[in-house]
Amino acid sequence: MNGGRGHYPPSIARLVDEFAKLPGVGRRTAERLAFHCLASPREEAMGLARAIRDARNNLRACSRCFHVAEGELCQVCSDPGRDRELICVMELPRDAIALEKAGVYRGLYHILQGRLSPSEGTGPGDLRIGELMERLAAAAGEGRPAAEVILATRPTAEGDATAEYLAGELRAGFPGLRVTRLARGLASGTEFEAAAPSSLIFAFQGRRE
Repeated sequence: MNGGRGHYPPSIARLVDEFAKLPGVGRRTAERLAFHCLASPREEAMGLARAIRDARNNLRACSRCFHVAEGELCQVCSDPGRDRELICVMELPRDAIALEKAGVYRGLYHILQGRLSPSEGTGPGDLRIGELMERLAAAAGEGRPAAEVILATRPTAEGDATAEYLAGELRAGFPGLRVTRLARGLASGTEFEAAAPSSLIFAFQGRRE
């Protein structure tokens, strides 16, 4: 079955195929998106293509926290107004963006770039855990130690396991460091970007050791 692919000229079929690779986009939606692009003014369609190209070419991981950045450091790490004694550890950049939108946090971030998942073969060495430990040690050595690390992994079994592992490592490596976790203001399995801002605020403000 080619899903109707043979009914299109090759260029349209390829465009539909590419849209269909996007998460949550089925074949029919991919077809609508493809024909929308074709019906749009040329400059509008090319603007989308350039935006994708520029994002791929310009974005990188922040060298300090591994959030998305267009330079060496992300906007959060570059902001002198952030509280540098607080570090919120999250799984992915989009989790941090959701928290930023909620407006409840003014500290720094550390993005793990994933979570522990034995079923997928993801262990501690595959995440940015070593870099977090090095970052904390360097800050302490420079006389500006972190006061608190907030473990804000997602409320899933794997997210909880990641937080438990990190809590043990942090408390062993930095005995004076306050290590907290988010309160259960989010339903199990909820992704941060899908949560209501009020739920994020409650979970964050009710964090516990």
